[in-house]
Amino acid sequence: MISAQGNRLFRTNKKQGRVERDEPRHRNLSEIARPSALAPFRIRNYRFQWPADLLTSWAFEMETLILGWYVLVETGSVLLLTVFASLSFVGTLVAPMFGVVGDRIGHRDLLAMMRAFYAAQAAILMTLALTGLLNPVYVLIIVAVMGLVRPSDLGVRGALVATIMPHDQLIGAISISRTTMDTAKFAGALSGAGLFAALGMGPAYIAIVALYLVSTLLGLRVVAPSKPHPVGELIDGAPLRSTLRDLKEGVAYVWTTPRMRAAIWVAFLVNLTAYPLSNGLLPYVARDSYGTDQTGLGYLAASFALGSLVGSIALSLIGGIRVARLMIGSTMAWFATLLVFAQLQSMPAALVCLMLAGFMQSLAMISVAVILMRAASEHLRGRVMGVRMLAIYSLPLGLLAAGSLIGEIGFAATASLYAAAGLALMLAIVLHWRADLWNAHAPANAR
Repeated sequence: MISAQGNRLFRTNKKQGRVERDEPRHRNLSEIARPSALAPFRIRNYRFQWPADLLTSWAFEMETLILGWYVLVETGSVLLLTVFASLSFVGTLVAPMFGVVGDRIGHRDLLAMMRAFYAAQAAILMTLALTGLLNPVYVLIIVAVMGLVRPSDLGVRGALVATIMPHDQLIGAISISRTTMDTAKFAGALSGAGLFAALGMGPAYIAIVALYLVSTLLGLRVVAPSKPHPVGELIDGAPLRSTLRDLKEGVAYVWTTPRMRAAIWVAFLVNLTAYPLSNGLLPYVARDSYGTDQTGLGYLAASFALGSLVGSIALSLIGGIRVARLMIGSTMAWFATLLVFAQLQSMPAALVCLMLAGFMQSLAMISVAVILMRAASEHLRGRVMGVRMLAIYSLPLGLLAAGSLIGEIGFAATASLYAAAGLALMLAIVLHWRADLWNAHAPANAR
């Protein structure tokens, strides 16, 4: 449908729920090139997906903080804390399968089913907390079940964003999507800590269940793009290919594309050596390094998230970036900041350092996502993001190793070792793929 309104034309694509705007040819070129943080919200689907992702991310962060503090206080064991944090990521091994399913049945439908599952699991924890039957064993079991699904959420939502957004708005859309996690780590951490401290675990979980339910309903308002091939359908008279073959195709596609393989290795490295320090071990740092309570833990988590939020917004406003070079520089700076954080003994200084680390983390992870989504063919995006989520499996490995090392050599030495190793390995990645990552004319640096 095409209709005139002033000197602008609007074209509505009902199939994909998009509203696309054709600007007049005589418009000032500098005005067209100027990026806008709100540009993605011109797309109808994005106006529903963004708040759905936001509420889910808030619920994730509230659960992580509340349950992490509960396990640490009830057991007094940093090793069990790292086990708890690791269980949240057990599903990374099956994340590529979620990508296959999303490519087949549609990413919107898969995302809605996943979030309804989160609501059911949170409702179980809420019931146990309100009835006084909750204990650390139940928490670890439910977290392990939830961990089979939750790691794939980021990949599925990323594939859906790439599907519903025009190519020229992809960097801005991914950057703004990243703010859902950033605001969650900031406001979600503080609200989760506040609700837990003021009302207790049961009432806090009532809010978490409500967030998951509203998120599911908002996600269903996204107009689902056409599904590639529903399960059981015939292609040219032949049965649909096997799931395993689809999975192998996705893995081979990533592995044979140098810039995608390099981005996956960067994701694997930061999950192994950076995220354990700035995420999973924060409850231990708050209690044992700075002697604070769950409110102080909320401030530490929020400072990292605030820096990440600023980074996401800043990147959405800046155009013409060489993305691969940005990924390299921000990742190296992230590790350098964590190396400083490992030596700090002052809570205010730690808050500032974590804020800088969060800023660099945001730039690095958005760059990884943009490199992958730009290179991926549309019918393979789910599988590409599934392979990307597989890289998160290094996070539980890094957490478990850190839990053992802290008991032997302490947090400062462990964190310094992790940050220094991250810097060295990142340098090795850059040297190995320098033609694909640093060359100004490489596809990964296309503006």
